[in-house]
Amino acid sequence: MELNKQDQSNISFPDSQKLLSVKNLAHNFDYPLFENISFDLYTQQSIAIIGISGCGKSTLLNIISSLLQPSSGEVFYKNNEIYKLSIKDLEKLRREELGIVFQSHYLFRGFSVDENLHIAQLLANEVKDEELLKKLKIDHITAQGIGEISGGQQQRVSIARVLNKQPQIIFADEPTGNLDETTAHEVMDVMFDYIFKKKAGMILVTHEKELANRCDQIYQLHNNKLERIK
Repeated sequence: MELNKQDQSNISFPDSQKLLSVKNLAHNFDYPLFENISFDLYTQQSIAIIGISGCGKSTLLNIISSLLQPSSGEVFYKNNEIYKLSIKDLEKLRREELGIVFQSHYLFRGFSVDENLHIAQLLANEVKDEELLKKLKIDHITAQGIGEISGGQQQRVSIARVLNKQPQIIFADEPTGNLDETTAHEVMDVMFDYIFKKKAGMILVTHEKELANRCDQIYQLHNNKLERIK
């Protein structure tokens, strides 16, 4: 399935609230990675970021999700510039408002699935959503250790841990990378359903064109620039 360039004009979200505003981001390592990146995310909206390996997609996701300060530019969450917040307020923002799905899961391997979920519940002050576990088809493995379940199951536990705390924005780095096609589709159904029902937003990085096309907008990171293609 090919991605075709579409109308580049801004989409209006009259009944939505702006959640995230990215303004003139640039980042460098020993070389320029990207520059002049700007876009907005609204409630009930999903954005996909695509591009070749090494182009800076994960770095961009880390910056807009509060994990890495950019070389220049600003990231606003509900009109607050996140990199001007105090350490305490930034930690509170990450704990209560932002949900990050990493490629590497970052689960506690010495603990059971249920214990991993319980730690996240304590941090977010939320109760376990049993219906969510059923939707992700992991309700039957909660007593098992993390090392005893498959990579795909670990990915679903990681996603459950994030969704259970009910974030306003989900940031997902290759969220279906360890899943077969059928399971990937089912998991993304859960995530898209979440942002619609909870009036949240989602930004994901993916190499999968079919998944990207399910999002409201698609941006391609290429030659240091972020270009909107849907």
